[in-house]
Amino acid sequence: MPTQEAKALAHRLKAVADPVRLRILSILLSHAEGEACVCDITDAFDLVGPTISHHLRVLREAGLVTSERRGSWVYHRATEDGTALYDHLVRVPAALT
Repeated sequence: MPTQEAKALAHRLKAVADPVRLRILSILLSHAEGEACVCDITDAFDLVGPTISHHLRVLREAGLVTSERRGSWVYHRATEDGTALYDHLVRVPAALT
C-alpha cells in the first residue's frame, strides 16, 4: 500500500474509531431519507448539539460524511467512502457470523 493511501485510510479509521462517530455514521445510513440534521442525531445521544456537530466535522474532514445547508438547517449524509467503510467494518462481518 502506498504511503499516501495508508495515511488516508488511517485518517478514516481514526475517525470511526470513536464510538459516537461510528454510531452517527450508522444513524445516517439507517435514516429513512439517508440524511439527517443535528437535531435528528442528537436524540440518540446524551450529548448537546455542538458536540454532535464536532463529531460530524471530524467525519466530514475524513471524507466519510458530506453536509448541505438548506435554509437554516444543515443535512448530513454518508459519502460513498463512508458507506463502504461502514459496510466493510460492520455490515459484512456481521453477515458472516
